Order: sequence, then C-alpha cells, then structure tokens
Amino acid sequence: MEMSLDQLQARLSRNHMAAWMQLSVVSAAAGQIILSAPWREEFISNPDHRFLHGGILATLLDTAGSYAVATLLGRPAQTVDMRVDFLRPAFEAALTVEARVFHYGRNLATVDASVLNPQHTALAAGRMVFLTADHRSTQT
Repeated sequence: MEMSLDQLQARLSRNHMAAWMQLSVVSAAAGQIILSAPWREEFISNPDHRFLHGGILATLLDTAGSYAVATLLGRPAQTVDMRVDFLRPAFEAALTVEARVFHYGRNLATVDASVLNPQHTALAAGRMVFLTADHRSTQT
C-alpha cells in the first residue's frame, strides 16, 4: 500500500519531533524518500563552533528510513536496529536526507540513508532495520 506525497507529509506533520524539526517531504517513490530540514538554532551542539548535534543527524536518518518504508507499508515503521556513521560536522545550513529501502521482507525492512548538506556532501550515513510485521497482533 503506497502513500502519496500529501499522505506522507500529513503523516510526517503528525510526528511531534518531525514537526518541531520542520521536516518536509521533497520527493518519494516506492521504497525511497527525500526529506528536507531547515536549520534551527536548537540543533547546535557546540555554541563555540556552531555545529549540529549528532542526535539530530541520527533522528533525520531514522525518520527518513521509517518513511521510506512507509512508501511500501502504508505507515511509518518502528525501528528495530540502527547504525550511524558521523562523517563530518554539519554546520549552519539546510539539510537533506535521502533514504532507500534495499530489503523489504514480511517482518523486517532494511534501509540505507544519508544526510547531505546543500553541496550534496554526506554528513552522516546510516543503516536501519524496521519492523514491517503488524506488531499489534503479537501483544498480549
């Protein structure tokens, strides 16, 4: 069940963290999504050097990964595992995050994602595993 751009943006806007980060859907296709995030002063980790907190980069990767899965599943997916490589500092600029599902199974999906600066230089890369099974059916 694929989601339209409008459906993806509406769902993303309901996510409190994504709304606070002012994330927007740039484009999406089956198994792929590109999100954008404007710079926010609250993202700063080191006020002397003015670079972005690593948790913000990880959140961007995780959110884009979940919504890349949503393009196939019809809803954002819950993170099961996540690895992040911080490649270089992110300084004051709008950010783009691209995510692509490269394995989609009955229970799990695996996604690769990258956070890019306006020059399309990778700042962080991540690989995430998401739950695709309906977790509500296993609750007791």
